[in-house]
Amino acid sequence: MSENTTEVIVGAGVLAVAVAFVVYAGQVSDFSGGGATYPLEASFRSLEGVGVGTDVRLAGVKVGTVADVTLNPETYRADTTVSLNRGIEVPDDSAIIISSEGLLGGNFVEIVPGGSPFYFEAGDTITDTQGAVSLVSLLLKFVSGSTE
Repeated sequence: MSENTTEVIVGAGVLAVAVAFVVYAGQVSDFSGGGATYPLEASFRSLEGVGVGTDVRLAGVKVGTVADVTLNPETYRADTTVSLNRGIEVPDDSAIIISSEGLLGGNFVEIVPGGSPFYFEAGDTITDTQGAVSLVSLLLKFVSGSTE
């Protein structure tokens, strides 16, 4: 009887650790049930280093994620959908740019707010965009002395 009791206690402990891990993983990944976001569209010349799930930040604070990226076959631009948290109102003259966390860090999408009293609605398109700047091409221009 003591072997069965020990097995039950060890099994319950393993199950408790597994549940705690799942809860922790959900909190770390900001997993939510959905419905708490709204989409905005943008079209970029270059999305280097950005993909689905990349952070969208406003004043350095994460306010959403990149939800979808597709190549527009007519314009050869990266059509992007970002999902922003509900309650985050973005002025309709804001810009959206691809920023870098540093020389060795990854890229993220940054919203630079404008001063308009009107706000984007779900599904609107942000027209003021700036794509990613390639660090390699900048270094090559510096080394070659190009002024382009």
